[in-house]
Amino acid sequence: MARVKNTPATKARRKKVLKAARGAYSGRHRLFKNAKETVIRGLAYAYRDRKQKKREFRALWIARINAACRENGMPYSRLINGLDLAGIEIDRKMLSELAINDPAGFTALVGVARKALESSKEPSAARVVPRL
Repeated sequence: MARVKNTPATKARRKKVLKAARGAYSGRHRLFKNAKETVIRGLAYAYRDRKQKKREFRALWIARINAACRENGMPYSRLINGLDLAGIEIDRKMLSELAINDPAGFTALVGVARKALESSKEPSAARVVPRL
């Protein structure tokens, strides 16, 4: 029997890898073995960074909210606590957008959080824990 090399499929597979490695430096886009390593590593980085992008954006939103909060005389943690006590469910992305694009609306939210914090600090709500 004749030896089957499966040329069309092999050529297509290699062409796909070399196309994915376009833009890489030197032999990393020309030589199949090097290109394959580059593509595999690139896909691994892409997978990892899709997760990290979410973390980085959340950190950015929190930094923006904190800056806007401090302009209104309240730290970030107290704002989030106050909004939670007030029963306002708004995510950090939208809070960040409000802080940037609608400072008056953000100031109103800070006021609502401040009122909720003050009402939760009533003397009757304070609980005394006995020491053992």
